[in-house]
Amino acid sequence: MSSADLQQAVELLKSNFVNPEALNETELHRALLSGVLARLGRGAMIFPENAPDQSAIASAPYSEVLEGHIGYLRLGALTAPNLQATDANLQTFGAKKIDALVIDLRASPATNDFAVAAEFAKRFTPKGKLLWTLRKPAAKQERAFTADRDPAFQGLMIVLADGETSGPAEAIAGVLRIYNRALIIGAQTAGEAVEYSDLPLNGGKVLRVAVAEASLPEARPLFPGGLKPDLAVEMPVPDKRLVFQQSLEKGMGQFIFEAERPHLNEAALLAGKNPEIDAMEAAQRRVRAGDKGTTRDPVLQRAVDVVTSLVIYQGR
Repeated sequence: MSSADLQQAVELLKSNFVNPEALNETELHRALLSGVLARLGRGAMIFPENAPDQSAIASAPYSEVLEGHIGYLRLGALTAPNLQATDANLQTFGAKKIDALVIDLRASPATNDFAVAAEFAKRFTPKGKLLWTLRKPAAKQERAFTADRDPAFQGLMIVLADGETSGPAEAIAGVLRIYNRALIIGAQTAGEAVEYSDLPLNGGKVLRVAVAEASLPEARPLFPGGLKPDLAVEMPVPDKRLVFQQSLEKGMGQFIFEAERPHLNEAALLAGKNPEIDAMEAAQRRVRAGDKGTTRDPVLQRAVDVVTSLVIYQGR
């Protein structure tokens, strides 16, 4: 509809609708704001007095060596302390002759600090490359972030991402895909690679508005569509969070490698037993008792499978 038609339609509604009070100025403004917020999606949101600060969410980094040669690196929140921990983990990987790296961004919540995020990206990106550009249209400002140091790791990279991969973490994933040809495995990212500003309203609520947008080299946008994975693998968010929590004590290996199943052998035959049937019956009893068994991380499992396949192929 044209602007004139929109205005005419509103005036006709106000003069003809059966309940005029439903179209007073307050209700019209309420409807207007509701429609604008719905149209802008994650670009604008209304929060109660205490707006959630995603950058304050604690998410610790974690690292582990899988299969003797694959470095698993969960960056966690993109903060300065976690950057120092990442540097230490990369040094450890270097001493262990790691030839492939799985970078997990599924525990990296949104933050406004694209500068610190750029420091993370520099650890993996060739020196001299443009990382991303942060543009503020209203203020007519533009800031480019460039890799100004040698990477701490060069080799095969896989990136893990999902709907909780948000903000600058999405930019990191995009940069690694461009320059390192890293495969992204998991689910589509949040589509929130923006800088937000919290604007207080007189009534106590807070209007959160996207005021700057990060774009990848060649002006490739991240907002609002996010990044689609190269290999889609679904994992329920509660399962992922449980795995991450338990991995701090038990490691990630148990969540991706199946325990070896018992097999029928000569000793079992002589004893008149069949360990395969016994294991199956035990599993059925656990299911009936409500035990779902060990939660697995199919996203990381797929990444390990891809790395293994590529290493075998490249070794031919």
